[in-house]
Amino acid sequence: MSDQNVPVKPPRRRGPIIAAIIAAVVVVAVVVTIVIVSVANSNGTAAKGSAGNPVKIGVVGASDPYWDTYKQAAADAGISIELVDFTDYAQVNPALTSGDLDLNQFQHIIYLAQYNTSAGEDLVPIGSTAIYPLGLYSKKYDSVDAIPDGSTVAIPNDASNLARGLLVLQSAGLVELKDGGSPFSTIDDVLDTSRVNVTTLDANLTPTSLDDVAAAIINNDYVEDAGLTADDAIAQDDPSDPSATPYINIFAARSEDADNALYLQLVQIFQDTQAVTDGLIETSGGTGVLVKTSAADLQASLEEVEAEITG
Repeated sequence: MSDQNVPVKPPRRRGPIIAAIIAAVVVVAVVVTIVIVSVANSNGTAAKGSAGNPVKIGVVGASDPYWDTYKQAAADAGISIELVDFTDYAQVNPALTSGDLDLNQFQHIIYLAQYNTSAGEDLVPIGSTAIYPLGLYSKKYDSVDAIPDGSTVAIPNDASNLARGLLVLQSAGLVELKDGGSPFSTIDDVLDTSRVNVTTLDANLTPTSLDDVAAAIINNDYVEDAGLTADDAIAQDDPSDPSATPYINIFAARSEDADNALYLQLVQIFQDTQAVTDGLIETSGGTGVLVKTSAADLQASLEEVEAEITG
């Protein structure tokens, strides 16, 4: 039999097979990568501040324009944040305590101290934003000196603003308080030697009381709604006075995050971004006063207030 009659097998075409194998391996690798990333994100192991694991900050009033400005400023620094909006002040600190939030920014030191002592928690301030002076307003008199002795002045009846309102009145020479007053003074601490009588009302009613009383302490939230501006105040507390420190608004964190570099960077971004701070002042109707108080001083103030609460 001649060799020429033996059928010859065509050579194997290996190229397409190899290409198919490579393609399959690539697909599997991509799928595995996606799964790994997905699992990492769901387990919270993505880097904090990344798009997959943003820093969650609880606020009251997330619709205020300066918060969007702040988010963009953080993004420009490579930090992703998520604002979690609350309408009830009482819910924000528990959400931070439970880990649903990383930070919050809505309260002053006294409010935080009251929460910590009542709930047995240890949230801490890690940065300051602003203080909002509490003002005394009048439709009848253009100065404190013009207010007649024995007339009536109204103040808010919630514990924090009541005590602060009394301190404003004392600073203005209208009342004298037992033991010089404190952030926890009550109406019972007004001494008989005071120039005026003091009545308490819901905070939202003090503006409407101006027709009936000589003057009234009006919470900043209601000044603009009452057709007033901060310039109309005939007296207010002094933000530069050390006694005003407990009323500084703060960023708060869990105690274990007091030195967290990322969170401290977010505080600095807030404080150093002009468009953010300008927006805060505008939103406050011009009443806010920016402050940069160190975290150590804020925490020392918190400890003092908590000690005073617990006795």
